[in-house]
Amino acid sequence: MSRVYNFSAGPAVLPEEVLKEAQAEMLDYKGTGMSVMEMSHRSKAFDQIIQEAEKDLRDLMHIPDNYKVLFLQGGASLQFAMIPMNLMKNKVADYIVTGQWAKKAWQEAQKYGKANKIATSEDKTFSYIPDCSDLPISEDADYVYICENNTIYGTKFKELPNTKGKDLVADVSSCFLSEPVDVSKYAIIYGGVQKNIGPAGMVIAIVRDDLITDDVLPGTPTMMKYKTHADANSLYNTPNCYCIYICGKVFKWLKKQGGLEAMKERNEKKAKILYDYLDESKLFKGTVEKASRSLMNVPFVTGDPDLDAKFVKEAKEAGLENLKGHRTVGGMRASIYNAMPIEGVEKLVEFMKKFEKENL
Repeated sequence: MSRVYNFSAGPAVLPEEVLKEAQAEMLDYKGTGMSVMEMSHRSKAFDQIIQEAEKDLRDLMHIPDNYKVLFLQGGASLQFAMIPMNLMKNKVADYIVTGQWAKKAWQEAQKYGKANKIATSEDKTFSYIPDCSDLPISEDADYVYICENNTIYGTKFKELPNTKGKDLVADVSSCFLSEPVDVSKYAIIYGGVQKNIGPAGMVIAIVRDDLITDDVLPGTPTMMKYKTHADANSLYNTPNCYCIYICGKVFKWLKKQGGLEAMKERNEKKAKILYDYLDESKLFKGTVEKASRSLMNVPFVTGDPDLDAKFVKEAKEAGLENLKGHRTVGGMRASIYNAMPIEGVEKLVEFMKKFEKENL
């Protein structure tokens, strides 16, 4: 068996140690005689799995007691509707549009009220984060919404926007658990887990208690109310049991690595290797303004689509997988999440140097 270096933006690379543990427990989880895939979500064994997962996540993120952790289905995209359904009491919300996913969230919110686009970086193909220090926040806005790390475009908010006292809602799908975070600065912080934490099929939403009420928009389905899931400890219906189990293992792995402070340090080191090379390369160039660069997603181009395609093909042959960029940006994109070892980034840069030499 030979493992490739997987630079996919999601579903993405998982820690090898976690995969091996899951493999060892596949047929018999801790003497139950069954796989977690076959286990009742009401069983004692699964109850322990979900409770430990939540406790470890709370430890990692220092989540305050007045926030609920919800393991939900529908991915991050379902939250685009769930958030306005639960929060848009005044039927007004402000959106900062810095990429495809923030744009989709803003468009979805327009179905439920007035969704104002108060800042955007569309003018330069989302290649930067706009200045958010003095925004035209709507007086009656129920919340301000951001996508904190833009997977497709490789940008990241380095400072949270000044919301002038309004609740901040953030989609952190592609930077989830990559660095320490002050949860108390957010009303809701949520993310699909398939990029940096686990397999596809789940979103984790961390929601402040006062937002979990029955006072939601008329017609909101039972399954779309945060209160439904909070009251049932994420077990109102059968949750994505196996995904919760893997996420729980990743949380333990992260704690073993030294927590989020250690991960941030490691992620900065990995990103620096790639960005330093891009800054000196005569063939490749990054597509993001330096001040807005993501540590997780690094898009780059040669400027020649045929050469880009050749690079992706030859990289694949060299065991460097999923480097093709998103169709809206073109070129290449290396997603270097927590589980990507530093050797993977070093191998990528080594290959890029060789390719540059052969193709300039």
